[in-house]
Amino acid sequence: MTTPTPATAPSAPQTVRGACPHDCPDTCALLTTVENGIAIRVQGNPAHGHTDGVLCAKVSKYAERTHHPERLLTPLKRSGPKGSGQFTPVGWDEALDDIAQRLAAIAARDPQAILPYSYAGTMGLVQGESVDRRFFHRLGASLLGRTICASAGSEGLNQTLGGKVGMKVEWFAESKLILIWGSNSIGSNLHFWRYAQQAKREGARLVCIDPRKSETADKCHEHLQLLPGTDAALALALMHELIANDWLDHDYIARHTLGWEGLRERALQWPPERAAEICGLPVEQIRRLARDYGTTGPAAIRLNYGMQRARGGGNATRAVACLPALVGAWRHRAGGLLMSSSGMFPVQRAALQRPELMPAGQPPRTVNMSTIGDDLLRPASDAFGPRIDALVVYNSNPVAVAPESAKVVAGFAREDLFTVVLEHFQTDTADYADYVLPATTQLEHWDVHVAYGHTDVLLNRPAIAPVGQARPNTQVFRDLAARMGFTDACFADSDEDLCRQAYGSHVDFQQLLDEGFASLPVPDAPYAEGGFPTPSGRCEFHSERLAAQGLDPLPDHLPNRERAGMSAEYPLAMISPPARNFLNSTFVNVKSLRNIETQPVLEIHPDDAAPRGIADGGRVRVFNARGSYECHAAVNHRARPGVVNGLGIWWRKFGVGGTNVNELTGQALTDLGAAPTFYDCVVQVEAVQA
Repeated sequence: MTTPTPATAPSAPQTVRGACPHDCPDTCALLTTVENGIAIRVQGNPAHGHTDGVLCAKVSKYAERTHHPERLLTPLKRSGPKGSGQFTPVGWDEALDDIAQRLAAIAARDPQAILPYSYAGTMGLVQGESVDRRFFHRLGASLLGRTICASAGSEGLNQTLGGKVGMKVEWFAESKLILIWGSNSIGSNLHFWRYAQQAKREGARLVCIDPRKSETADKCHEHLQLLPGTDAALALALMHELIANDWLDHDYIARHTLGWEGLRERALQWPPERAAEICGLPVEQIRRLARDYGTTGPAAIRLNYGMQRARGGGNATRAVACLPALVGAWRHRAGGLLMSSSGMFPVQRAALQRPELMPAGQPPRTVNMSTIGDDLLRPASDAFGPRIDALVVYNSNPVAVAPESAKVVAGFAREDLFTVVLEHFQTDTADYADYVLPATTQLEHWDVHVAYGHTDVLLNRPAIAPVGQARPNTQVFRDLAARMGFTDACFADSDEDLCRQAYGSHVDFQQLLDEGFASLPVPDAPYAEGGFPTPSGRCEFHSERLAAQGLDPLPDHLPNRERAGMSAEYPLAMISPPARNFLNSTFVNVKSLRNIETQPVLEIHPDDAAPRGIADGGRVRVFNARGSYECHAAVNHRARPGVVNGLGIWWRKFGVGGTNVNELTGQALTDLGAAPTFYDCVVQVEAVQA
């Protein structure tokens, strides 16, 4: 297999190895077919065991996305009011000179008034967290707390298992009981679903735990359709039954856990009857699940991020992560738990990001990306620091994806806020930029990846030359660094240099070049004999680190704030899971995928639709104290009574009335990890007359 150099267009078809860059556990290996410099096909690499030649419907359209007629091809300078989307093409030199000059002027007053804003538009270590971090560290800009997706669950795992670690995904195929908890795996974890189906064919029982009756729930043997934010209560009730019936591995608990007596006392306060009332589940369903989990082995849990987007998301993750140690599931390679495997990757982040470039002394402040709506509107103060005067956005679309959109829009609309956006398309966020800079897609640049659903490192080679005048993120930040007089040698590192630095000597880079991927040497049953990466080396039911912060060292149920105060004014809980054919806000502008989704939808149970006069397909207004959002009703049993599902995340410009579901979500944060509480939201719904 050969690789074309991006500067030349081969006349004969060639195939180039790459990796999917998107925020998905599967991190698939790609093969891109190139003819005359154009990517004509993207498919899964059959040589990579986890990908096995199969891609999701979204990434199968990646060539269409790369050569999209609305792709940004030249730098743009704002020529109309913010939010109007009115721009004039300019040259790179003019854009970069002006951007550097304006950032330098702000930095001269206080560099912390400059904020980078990025997340997982690419999961690549090079285009996502290398030269950009070096640039902002050297500048002394504010740091960004990247919390918007996974930080509550990550902190819950860290406090219990010692990091984002778990069982190897391939061994789910040998499990006899699989709990799919807070995950619509068919849509968001396709290759895990293949292993689960293999186990099902061999007689395994599959149980889905999710407030929504998802496509995955349809295919499982049983569905526990609990209320949002009640997962910890369910987990504690399962522990109660494991204790009451002595379905415990006492030897594993004694040798490989910490804090058993305290957890035992806590769990005994949670009989199934108590949890059933809180979770909105039949008590016998809880008892049956506990019996199955306690008596069926090996048992495995595929935990995902849906359950941590509520007030108690960190504690819920902790509670679920305690379960495998109680029954000794970790002894088996097909037992245990997997939420994220990314902590198993020996990434050399300090080498990539160069934190030593930050000013000596007090580090810059950290601004939480999940409260960007409030923070852009804050004045300077002793508590907050300088007002945010400049924002550089890349690998993210905050106007669409951040909570409480009305405030986010108001912040981005500030005429005195200087905003630069690196993008492929003119997104909702790009509409508010002063400059929009055309970025390369994954088919046009080098990168190297971790995964959070398996344990293989993947390399991405550029398959085609950059389309139009697009440049990699890395090159943009190198160019800005040069204009701002940053002469540090690290800004001369090429993208291929950075790919090599990402893992150093821990991964054979030649193997990545030759094959496109390399497997980490992870034991099949990594915690069969304990050895967790916690301070004690044990699964920590009791966390001294949390106790030192004045927090409860044991997992507990923390009820949703808004549902606890639910009133007649806003009587429905709302969650906002992703539409199956979108990935956050990515792919919304791919017409073939948008045509499948057809329109923004709110799923509502017939019992809630009937008294409101809402018909299937009818237009509805969903509202609360934060805002109002119009979409179309899907009256079905995917929503449980009392809960509506606002499927996201549509670009606002494609929504009814120029809004999306995040008009309704709030900026309150989780118990651990300071993450957003998208699924702690109450609303009212009414029919809109034609």
